[in-house]
Amino acid sequence: MMNAPTALRTWSAIGGVAALAVVGEVTIAAAMRKLGDLDIIRERSGLPGAIRAVLSSPLFLVGALCMALNFFAMLYALSIVDLSLAAPATASLTYIGNAVAAKLFLHENVDSRRWLAVLFVCVGVVLLSH
Repeated sequence: MMNAPTALRTWSAIGGVAALAVVGEVTIAAAMRKLGDLDIIRERSGLPGAIRAVLSSPLFLVGALCMALNFFAMLYALSIVDLSLAAPATASLTYIGNAVAAKLFLHENVDSRRWLAVLFVCVGVVLLSH
């Protein structure tokens, strides 16, 4: 069992990694939905036009920045947390956060099977932490 400061630091690092991943993935998904079908853009403007469309999207850039920060946050987390806890806990919390964010911000239909899967993932995270 971890002492309180160690547990707080561990779960703060894991939570930070997961939060950056969720924000990054949701903003990139929103950017790509706003841009539309890249094949159509590529047919009209060629590959350079499609690349320019993606790289000129502020939402995409915010998402890419969050994903870059996520990488460095994961490096920090791995320096203080065992990989056997950090990797599955981060992945699990990211999965949970993505389901919630997809429902709230992207207005996706997250059906009962997915919510049941989220519940099982939550139980898994609890089991990992003990």
